[in-house]
Amino acid sequence: MLRSAVLLTLLAATPALAQSREGFVPGPVLPDVGPIAPVESDLPLPKGASFKIAFDLAARAEPGTLSRQIETAARTLNMHVAAGVPKDKVKIVLIAHGPAAQDLLKPEVYEARSGGKTNGSLNAVQKLLGAGVEIYLCGQTAMGQKISKADLIPGVKMSLSAITAHAIYQQRGYTLNPF
Repeated sequence: MLRSAVLLTLLAATPALAQSREGFVPGPVLPDVGPIAPVESDLPLPKGASFKIAFDLAARAEPGTLSRQIETAARTLNMHVAAGVPKDKVKIVLIAHGPAAQDLLKPEVYEARSGGKTNGSLNAVQKLLGAGVEIYLCGQTAMGQKISKADLIPGVKMSLSAITAHAIYQQRGYTLNPF
């Protein structure tokens, strides 16, 4: 009964989800990840604006799907560059812990832990790393989930903890993205 209700809810939401991308366009940095919506903003970006943003990744994406939090980081990079902020003035770090650790695993490790399903966030993680975005996994989470550095997508780094990484990046002037 509960399963049927969940399925009906998802089916009912599918048209709304498909429509939610209407009007979005590819971004200038990562055209196939993090589409953006052109907006006439009433809050103009100050001349010489720069951004240093830390994203806290806690939720795991469903196997085969892109993590909403990872996509939001890509969208953030795309939309600020599209708005005129030079790419080198948009600094982003992703700090993962808890279930989100799974989205940072190499394909073979992910598939072994997900019953053969694919990591839907792999492409986005690789593109973000290629664009200069830093990505860290909480070492405490890694230990608890028996994840080694060798299990991670190349370029993903390990931190002592997510708490430590957030504290260090806050000291470096990064703001915490609240989404």
